[in-house]
Amino acid sequence: MHDHAPAGGIRDAGDKRLLATALALTATVMVVQIVGAILSGSLALLADAAHMFTDAAALVVALVATSIAARPADDRRTYGYQRAEVLGALVNGVILIVLCAWVGVEAVQRLLAPAEAEVQGGLMLVVAAVGMVANAVSMWLLGRAQKRSINVRGAYLEVLGDLVGSVAVIIAAIVILTTGFVQADAIASLFIAVLIVPRAIGLLREVVVVLTESAPVGVHVAEIRDHLRGADGVVDVHDVHVWQLTRGAPVFSAHVIVEDAALSDGRSAAILASLQTCLADHFDVEHSTFQLEPAGHVEHDSRHA
Repeated sequence: MHDHAPAGGIRDAGDKRLLATALALTATVMVVQIVGAILSGSLALLADAAHMFTDAAALVVALVATSIAARPADDRRTYGYQRAEVLGALVNGVILIVLCAWVGVEAVQRLLAPAEAEVQGGLMLVVAAVGMVANAVSMWLLGRAQKRSINVRGAYLEVLGDLVGSVAVIIAAIVILTTGFVQADAIASLFIAVLIVPRAIGLLREVVVVLTESAPVGVHVAEIRDHLRGADGVVDVHDVHVWQLTRGAPVFSAHVIVEDAALSDGRSAAILASLQTCLADHFDVEHSTFQLEPAGHVEHDSRHA
């Protein structure tokens, strides 16, 4: 099954509205958590507030990137500005990595040398619960859009990390209230840092796939080539390239050798339409370019598949 964006694809203006709403929620809860962290003395709550701060910054980057990506193509940037979303996702991934390092160091220091001041578990619990609800709402808002936009997905993953982090803070607060074990606050902080790392690495890996113009994950070039070779009038397919401008925007190009009779009979347009339909229907590639060549054509560059 494939998820298709509505008209306008990943440039849909609805993404901007969703990101703006998530930003408003995140910024509001961030302020609440900072105040709560100061009053309660909770490192975990402060770490969650710091994560909220980076989320707010990342959402701003996502909004800017989405606005840039919506600009139409021109003679210089013939594919438009969709790649701006990938750059926004790259910034988000780096922010997550830096956040993990900071939270991890602070948590270890708190475990090795616990603060003398007692953490107020009650206030910590209330503020963390507010954060959990706000994160859940933001995830719900971004849930559909993140399936078609790598940039929105970056923001979605950060909100997801915040949601789980808020749950961890809630658990730590309950432990402190019931047992007095204040180190639970530092343990929760360390858990938040460890939890974020795999998601950040996964996001950066996806960005690398796009920026290196590698074939999208799940796309098998050999399978596409063999499928196209079976089309009526096609003799062979070579010089195949598959890449993506951003998540959900795969691009395909290939040289197709066709029967001489197909060209002489004027069937080239029908073959071209058939190949493009095949890619769109079977492999979810809507932007494709084919160069039709006669059977006697000699390919001089043997470096391409």
